[in-house]
Amino acid sequence: MSESNNTAATAPYIEFVHVSKAFDDQPVLVDVSFEVRRGEMVVVLGRSGVGKSVTLKHILGFLQPDEGQVFVAGKEVSRMTERELVDIRRRVTMVFQSGALFDSLTVGENVAYPLRERATRDLGLDEDAIQSRVDELLARVELSEMKESLPADLSTGMKRAVAIARALAAEPEAILYDEPTTMVDPLMAQTIGDLILKLKRETGLTSLVVTHDMRLARKLADRIVFLEDSRVAFYGPVSELDSSQEPIVRDFVQLDEVSFLKRS
Repeated sequence: MSESNNTAATAPYIEFVHVSKAFDDQPVLVDVSFEVRRGEMVVVLGRSGVGKSVTLKHILGFLQPDEGQVFVAGKEVSRMTERELVDIRRRVTMVFQSGALFDSLTVGENVAYPLRERATRDLGLDEDAIQSRVDELLARVELSEMKESLPADLSTGMKRAVAIARALAAEPEAILYDEPTTMVDPLMAQTIGDLILKLKRETGLTSLVVTHDMRLARKLADRIVFLEDSRVAFYGPVSELDSSQEPIVRDFVQLDEVSFLKRS
């Protein structure tokens, strides 16, 4: 591999550089810096209200930082126009907490939606190819039997699995997950975590997961960004989390261990 190709392979796909953001003078992110390398899965971990989901909105350009820079695929999204952001939002897709499925469309039609958009834009897919790809994606998330169902017929966990299939249909370079195990039972949370990990291994997609679920973070993360009071309290490999000397990180880890013992 040439030096230029090697550099491209190891360069960050997503990068926050000293990013700060406030709403009504209330800090939400303060001097936040981290990166997600190509093919890596980074988990943004922390309690509710510490700015985790706000990071996702900066990546897609829905929010602009008050200070600092956000880069995606080597481009500074924090300075892009809405027209320029269209390309970024094709490259990077998000799985929302709600699933954000179209209620009036079947599961199969929801997954087909980005494929039809591509067919219109690129003229590269006919209906047979679209249906074949839908079947493949639903099989991948183990929901083939739900193809003709409506979202109202699905559990919360199933909706998230369909949303993941729809995100993959867009053939993105990176995928963002916003609290994927929130409001689901422990068994479904484990199933969703297993699915995300399987897809990461199969596709090699760059991935960023926002969660307060320590067990999910341990299962998925190559590296963890731990946010507390809008700042980065820990950033590093998951293997180093337990040895962190930050009091809030240690408390979070210990509380999770106590919670796990109570459930066992």
